[in-house]
Amino acid sequence: MTDIDLNALSLAELKQLQKNVAKAIASFEARRKAEARAKVDELARELGFSFDELAEAAPIRKRAASAPKYRHPENAEITWSGRGRKPAWIAEALASGKSLEDFAI
Repeated sequence: MTDIDLNALSLAELKQLQKNVAKAIASFEARRKAEARAKVDELARELGFSFDELAEAAPIRKRAASAPKYRHPENAEITWSGRGRKPAWIAEALASGKSLEDFAI
């Protein structure tokens, strides 16, 4: 690897070097992906499939949306499922002494 005295370069030269390095990294990653794809294609063909067939066969699992369990007391359109981070209106109500049951649907 070539040693470069970065302190001797101007700002324009440093920025050009940065662009060149970013391009080189992107090119390297693209080549590695192409190599990996070729290996996977070859293995799939040996087993009697194409990569596209195998990629389609992978199940896509989505998590169903949770049903709301709690409703805002003043605006019924604002709800919370009870999962994840507590909304501010729930946190404020709990801090003021109310319980989650007060907001249950």
